[in-house]
Amino acid sequence: MANPIIPWIGGKRRLAPHILPLFNNQHTCYVEPFVGAGALFFMKSPSEVEVINDVNGELVNLYRVVKHHLEEFMRQFKYALSSRQIFEWMKITVPETLTDIQRAARFLYLQKLSFGARVDGRSYGTATTSGPRLNILRLEEDLSEAWLRLSQAHIEHLSWHDCALRYDRPHTLTYCDPPYWQTEGYGVEFGWEQYERLAEFARNAAGTVIISVNDHPDMRAVFDGLEMRAVEITYTVGGGAKAAERQELIIGNWKDGWPTLAGQQAGLF
Repeated sequence: MANPIIPWIGGKRRLAPHILPLFNNQHTCYVEPFVGAGALFFMKSPSEVEVINDVNGELVNLYRVVKHHLEEFMRQFKYALSSRQIFEWMKITVPETLTDIQRAARFLYLQKLSFGARVDGRSYGTATTSGPRLNILRLEEDLSEAWLRLSQAHIEHLSWHDCALRYDRPHTLTYCDPPYWQTEGYGVEFGWEQYERLAEFARNAAGTVIISVNDHPDMRAVFDGLEMRAVEITYTVGGGAKAAERQELIIGNWKDGWPTLAGQQAGLF
């Protein structure tokens, strides 16, 4: 098991205990069309074929650089400092003026130090109860573990729909973690029609599809007819004093109802 190399708004580490047991052990192809920081991808056991995809080009570039240029990438942080001024300089740097390795380093630096792990509207995050997220001593270990995990993965930069359709087979497990309905900070537009399209894909997919979204009446309506359960998750932004309970939906297209733990232990799903 590896750790995500960047924090990400809407990351699924807290939801992992509810979702990972649903990943059946009969699939041979695992696909994440909205990989983000890839919390579940890095935590799950490797599958024979794995595909991670995201529409964010900076994120995809980061994964490709870690996969193919790890040592040079790590050198970018040899003398890195957690600095508000450097953070602001990085924000105004035009990515297109940088090499792919420099772009990846800029993106990781900004995500590590961005308040709330926002992708858009970034501001420098600080806390009085913990040190900066950019821990140089820990970074090399995290990147090395990520390199091992990414070494056999296909890294795509497609729309979520193109990626999902391309790899959908009876032996495929597709986990979809789209931007949450009526929330901000992802840096991409994701309108109502996209949720309708995602629900249609899940209903008609050849393989297994698992979706996680925020528990909202609109989401219950658009995914109606699919198996769904609500779970309570505690989220914190800016410290424990701002902890909040949220309900999230886990949705699946299982034809025979919600998988049971006994079924999983027997290898039936």
